[in-house]
Parts: sequence; structure tokens; C-alpha cells
Amino acid sequence: MSNSSFDINRFKDKLFQIAGIVFTTFGLLILLVFIVSILVEGLMRLDWQFITSLPSRKPEEAGIYVAILGSLWIMGLTALFAIPLGVASGIYLEEYGKKNKLASLIEINITNLAGVPSIIYGLLALEIFVRILGLGRSVLAGSLTLTLLILPVIIVATREAIKAVPHTIREASYALGATKWQTIWNQVLPASAGGIVTGVILALSRAVGESAPLIVIGAMLYVTRVPTHPLDDFTVLPIQIFNWLSRPQKGFIINAAAAIIVLLIITFILNGIAIYLRNKWQKKVKW
Repeated sequence: MSNSSFDINRFKDKLFQIAGIVFTTFGLLILLVFIVSILVEGLMRLDWQFITSLPSRKPEEAGIYVAILGSLWIMGLTALFAIPLGVASGIYLEEYGKKNKLASLIEINITNLAGVPSIIYGLLALEIFVRILGLGRSVLAGSLTLTLLILPVIIVATREAIKAVPHTIREASYALGATKWQTIWNQVLPASAGGIVTGVILALSRAVGESAPLIVIGAMLYVTRVPTHPLDDFTVLPIQIFNWLSRPQKGFIINAAAAIIVLLIITFILNGIAIYLRNKWQKKVKW
């Protein structure tokens, strides 16, 4: 390589480094400005009374109690449906499914489904759960909608975690006389649990901030009572924020900022748990 080509490549490397630093700094600054503006606006409103109060038409009396419990209902049922279905599907496709063109087509479609806009899932759920099954604007319909949304993410995460387990572990288990299921249950799943749990938590943290698919199925913007069973009406924190932001009064804008802080805290906690579990399992599993 001539000296001039070497100098050009070094210049390109330097230019890419500078561009990376500029773009990363710009993104972090935008995020910082957003977080600071939210904290300045909503931190003073955030207190125990705000968290435990019911919705009200007066901004100074309104709280997020119903929305938080609605979110817990939705996330609990979503986890109940999505985790067993997603993990079982991932195990079947990776360990039992045949490696042919049909399997490749299914894999490509599942990967693509993980990137489909959430409002598309809302339209699908509106037709199936609300109109055909007649579940209405219920907690059950909302949780099934979010299950559709995060199911591809859990399947992909499960498959990738299982793929990362070396085949030598399976071969050693078979050599000792274990069946396929015994090998999966006793060797593969414990070794891949970190990746699976991390994928599940990240999927749930995405679901907790979603509002578009729930609005499409007709989730209520103004609910004054806590749901007591899966067929009750509901609202969730993102919808409550959307509702307050659409109001003209300044007080509701402050309430929305305070609710965004709560939503950010929940999301950061879930992501923190995912990072902790991933690091913990990476230290535990060595091959």
C-alpha cells in the first residue's frame, strides 16, 4: 500500500471517529434536554397524593392511581400469555423444527414481525379480540393485544439465547443417555436462561410504554375506577399521559410531566434488572 493510500485511510478513520463523537453527543444532548425539561416541569407535582389519587377534572386533584393499577393488570396478564407462548415457540423452532425453506421463511417473518409498527397490532387486535371475540375494551383484550406485540421479540430472544449454547453440551448430555427433552430442560435452558430473561424483560419494558395499539382497540381515556376482573374497562399510564397532554389547562400538562417521570422510572428499573441479570448469567455460565 502506498503512503498516499495509507494517509487517506487514516484520514477516513479519524473522520469517522469525529462523526461518531458528534452524533453521539448530539443524541445525548437531546435526551438530556428532554429529561431535564420533564423533571423541571413535573418533579414538584410528584408526591404520594399524586400517585394515590383517582382521576379528576381538576388538575390539582387528579392522580395516577387507576392508571398504575391498570398498567399492573395489563402487564401481569401480558406476561402470563406472552412468556410461556414465546419461550415455548422459541424452543420448538430452534430445537425441534426442521431446518428447511419453510423454517427459514417462518424465521424471517417472525424477525420482521418484531419490527412492525405497534398500531398495526392494534388494528389486528381490534378485529379479532374486540369485534370477533367480543371482548370489548377490556383488560383481557388489551393484554392480548400487547401479547401479540411482544411475542415476536420473546421468540427471537429465546432462539438467539438457545443458539448461543455450544453443541458440545448437547452432545455430552446425549452421550450420558439423556433424552432430547432432558437435555433441553437440564442443560440448554439453564445455560440460556440469562438471554431469555433479558429478552423477556426488554419486551415487557417496551409493552409498558405502548399506548397506540390500546387506543386503537378503544381503551378508555377517562376511567375513574380500578379494574377488578379481566373483563373490566381499563386505562394505563401512557394513555393517561396522552389524555392529559390533549387538555388545554396548564395543570394537566404538569400532571403529564409527573406521570412521564413515573413511567421513565418504571422503564429504567426494568432495563436495569435486564442488564443485571444478563451480567449475572454471563459470569455464571462459562464454556
